[in-house]
Amino acid sequence: GAGCAMLRRLLSSPSTSTSTYAIFPLRRILSAAAPHISPNPSGFAVEEYLVDTCGLTRPQALKASKKLSHLRSPTKPDAVLAFLAGLGLSGADAAAVVVKDPKFLCAKVDKTLAPVVAGLAGLGLSRPEIARLVSVAHCYFRTRPIVPNVVFLRECGLSDCDIVKVCIPVPRMLTTDPERVRAMVACAERLGVPRGAGMFRPALQAVAFLSEEKIAAKVDYLKNTFRWSDAQVSIALC
Repeated sequence: GAGCAMLRRLLSSPSTSTSTYAIFPLRRILSAAAPHISPNPSGFAVEEYLVDTCGLTRPQALKASKKLSHLRSPTKPDAVLAFLAGLGLSGADAAAVVVKDPKFLCAKVDKTLAPVVAGLAGLGLSRPEIARLVSVAHCYFRTRPIVPNVVFLRECGLSDCDIVKVCIPVPRMLTTDPERVRAMVACAERLGVPRGAGMFRPALQAVAFLSEEKIAAKVDYLKNTFRWSDAQVSIALC
């Protein structure tokens, strides 16, 4: 191209003409041909931090670092890791949280994490139970609705152990709008599974985030396939 032709002319010119004129264009040509590298202006190596401090593997750190490119120092992630350790999470548990939700390292301990933990502790959850919630809820743990939702689910007869089990397959249940959780409970009850029943928790998980139309379609399928009445469907579900 034009750059190569210019480079050939410069290299073939007498030394007297290149001594002062050619050096700057030549540098521009060579720099344009070199790959562009954009170092972190703060000098904070996010990927190395994820490997050396958080315990992630290199592939995990490479993937997670793409969501943390805005970090300019280890101050905030150090505080988060210390907070997790204080809850009783092991290094491996903390690493698992970071792998699932890299932005957890950017959470504000004083304004986000600590208030949630305080609220859950105020409900009587132990630190191991709260730590378990962090492990299974990860990104959903960083929202405030988790506390009123836990309160409501306990009022529905679920034990703290049941609530943790609910969070494993459907973690959003703890962090979605409280009115949505109330609608889920009402839906399970309409299907004939009352609060306090042994199958209430599985029924709640089954209807979580399903539309009324989809649930109605599933009920109709059972009724049409087995020629069941509404009462028989409820018995079968229980």
